[in-house]
Amino acid sequence: MAIAKYAWSGRERLGMLRVRGDALVLQELMWPDEIRDPTELLPPPTEVSEEEIEGALALMDTMTVDKLEGPEFEDHYTEALAQIIEAKREEKPLPQAPIPEQPAQVLELMAALNASVEQVKASRGNDAEVHELPKKKAAAKKVAKKQPPKKAAKKASGRKPA
Repeated sequence: MAIAKYAWSGRERLGMLRVRGDALVLQELMWPDEIRDPTELLPPPTEVSEEEIEGALALMDTMTVDKLEGPEFEDHYTEALAQIIEAKREEKPLPQAPIPEQPAQVLELMAALNASVEQVKASRGNDAEVHELPKKKAAAKKVAKKQPPKKAAKKASGRKPA
């Protein structure tokens, strides 16, 4: 191991040279002014009332499950993977994925939005009028035409043309 000074990005830096396997590794070391005080990272102190603590404890008690049993805690992926491995080991055909009992309901977004608007209209009554918003006129942008560059005047030389 060796300590070295090197230049990187226009600054002089301090580094540690080490041998790792078949390579030399240079690890940058920090100067004291580059190291942040860890107290800067602490969250600000806050006051918590006894009611808030009791509420948090009650919430944790209601969400705590003593036994991890039941259909929601079954690992279907591992079971299916074990079946595939066993089928390949015994050179049997792979098991087919089960067909879902109910196909997933496809929600058409525009139909749902229109139904929601109709429901709001019905709850307000039919006396509400809906007006189209006026369309804003697009401001015509004036583009300045570029002027061709002026030709530089030819310098007069001391010679006369032949």
